[in-house]
Amino acid sequence: MDRSKQKQLLNQNEKQTTSVVGDSSVNGHFDGMAKMKSRAGLPLAASGETSGQSSGAIESWREERTRSLEDNEMSLPSIASAYTTILRGLGEDPQRQGLLKTPWRAATAMQFFTKGYQEKIIDVLNDAIFDEDHDEMVIVKDIDMFSMCEHHLVPIFGRVHIGYLPNKRVLGLSKLARIVEIYSRRLQVQERLTKQIAVAITEALQPAGVGVVIEATHMCMVMRGVQKMNSKTVTSTMLGVFREDPKTRDEFLTLIRS
Repeated sequence: MDRSKQKQLLNQNEKQTTSVVGDSSVNGHFDGMAKMKSRAGLPLAASGETSGQSSGAIESWREERTRSLEDNEMSLPSIASAYTTILRGLGEDPQRQGLLKTPWRAATAMQFFTKGYQEKIIDVLNDAIFDEDHDEMVIVKDIDMFSMCEHHLVPIFGRVHIGYLPNKRVLGLSKLARIVEIYSRRLQVQERLTKQIAVAITEALQPAGVGVVIEATHMCMVMRGVQKMNSKTVTSTMLGVFREDPKTRDEFLTLIRS
């Protein structure tokens, strides 16, 4: 094959790879990997595409752990060292009594704040999905949520409201809170967090519809920037009949406000 044809093929491959990597992910960077598997000719089940799902739906909830307990132990010294550098950069003395153990405390705290990277949704849901002849709305509201703003590394905290219409399968109620915990304990933006929760429930249960609303306070707005103490951000994701049927959506929104 001559060089011009080789170059043309390389450019085409490059464009295909860019389009996959550049896809907007819903439940993390594994979305793109799953799409790559599907396009590589693997069975659709490998990318989570099953009958009844749109071609863009990826069962990323099956493969999301990006950090292990062993990773925590190995990375702790380097994270602590980075905090030591930060303290010096702030004009502090890391050797003074009050700060001697601060880098290690801060490192372990940050690992806890982002422990969602160590967990997989499928581990939580595997034994908690039940066949049940129930088709009325299920709502769990006022779920406490704590997360970290990925732009400033400061806290986001608030409440999550979740509702879904079962399609012959229901989820243990506490597992909805566990889903919130897994996705919120990562570096986040609220818009993505809202969608990740809704998509995970959809992929796990295949319900008739899902609605998720998050009300949160962002410390990057309260402690810095515009410094508006009472500001709250509200985001929502409506899937299935929650998006298509105004009456269903209104019922959900009315019930979470009551």
